[in-house]
Amino acid sequence: MEFRDLARTVITLVTAAGIAAGGAVGASAAAPAEPVAAGPMIAEAADGGAAAAEAVAAGAVAVPSGPDADTWSTSWTQSQQRSSGLSPETFQNRSVRVVTRLTQGGSALRVRLQNQFGTAPLVVNATTAGLSAGGAAVRPESLREVTFGGSASVSIPAGGEVWSDPVQLVTGAMDDLAVSFYLANPTRMMLHDLAGRTNYFSTMGGGNTTADTSGGAFPDTHGWTYLVSAVDVLGPDVAGTVVAYGSSVVDGVGADNCGAGCPPPAVFQRWTDTLAQRVVDELPADRQFAVVNEGIAGTTAAPACGGGGLDGVSRLDRDVLALHDVRAVIYYYGTNDLANNCAAETILAAYRDTFARLRAAGIKVYVTPITPRPGYTAEQNARRAVVNEFVRAGGNCSGTCDGVFDFDAVLRDPANPNSIYPPYDTGDGVHANIAGQTAIARSVPLGRLWRGVLAGH
Repeated sequence: MEFRDLARTVITLVTAAGIAAGGAVGASAAAPAEPVAAGPMIAEAADGGAAAAEAVAAGAVAVPSGPDADTWSTSWTQSQQRSSGLSPETFQNRSVRVVTRLTQGGSALRVRLQNQFGTAPLVVNATTAGLSAGGAAVRPESLREVTFGGSASVSIPAGGEVWSDPVQLVTGAMDDLAVSFYLANPTRMMLHDLAGRTNYFSTMGGGNTTADTSGGAFPDTHGWTYLVSAVDVLGPDVAGTVVAYGSSVVDGVGADNCGAGCPPPAVFQRWTDTLAQRVVDELPADRQFAVVNEGIAGTTAAPACGGGGLDGVSRLDRDVLALHDVRAVIYYYGTNDLANNCAAETILAAYRDTFARLRAAGIKVYVTPITPRPGYTAEQNARRAVVNEFVRAGGNCSGTCDGVFDFDAVLRDPANPNSIYPPYDTGDGVHANIAGQTAIARSVPLGRLWRGVLAGH
């Protein structure tokens, strides 16, 4: 923690020098998604969360003074999970526009680019950022050049990452930020498979179109998030960051499923998206925090249980601890470990390791018991019961975490506890649809999570 305080001081000095000159552009928050009709299991959990939020709003929860104005907080993330080298596409003399939704805003921002799975340095020749005007368009007055160490171009080492210089642009909670970058040389980029929204390409050989604000220079679309893995915002209105960490239900599988005959939403309605919107809508302006998503579908808690090196233990440093002002983690792992026939003790060893590392960094840890899956064998369900008993014991993972958010209780079918409640099921028996994702988000007690954010660090 002493190191983090020192790092924050250095960041403050650099930031003050970097953004002292120049004006800022105001931004209005994007309209929230339409509410989703809730199923019968939502009501009880929602009442608990609402009561906690009301207690916070009424001042029943004692809080210290607001966050430091010089604090960078991570406001959006998507974990990298592979290289585009697995596909035939190579990018050359082409631009890419990635749209990110900031869960909180600030007076300035900075962007992280990663080359996590690259085998050679990756050169980005130009980058811009601006507030989305819908589709591939950008609000002209908001467009900013993004630099790295004062340079428009940057070389990202193999396996490495770079953070941009501070960009003076005022943003608000739930604003959509378009980050565009140009690749002059043949490039295979790093990506996240499930963007949860539409992103954009220029035409093949289309050149540097990062300054285009009409969107006309980005006619091609895709559903992956390339290269951009995090966006920070600068206080003073953000009390810190909560990271959702886990596998497919965190990542957003099922969050575009709204039932038969229903067109998928333009932006996935993951439980983390709804939780971030709840923070904006239900908590006072001086008690706001960011909620970011670090889910990767198909991954496991334990290295020994699979996941291709993307398990929760192996990626913890880069996908959680390397982010800024992280105060709490909501941990949702274990379903794939069981499906891969891992023993309960192997899963619990990964839990203990991960929780200990997070808590040593001053981060509060909230854990959900493993949710149901009808495909589990009797033995796998017996192992699930052992893990879930450990998580629920004492309300704090037998003393190893800081609290339990029981998503298992939200999703399971009262008539068949080893299956998902049918109105919340995508139909695959594993993933929650939009109604189920909404139920999860409404079950999180905002007052309790806010206290964790204050206590983190």
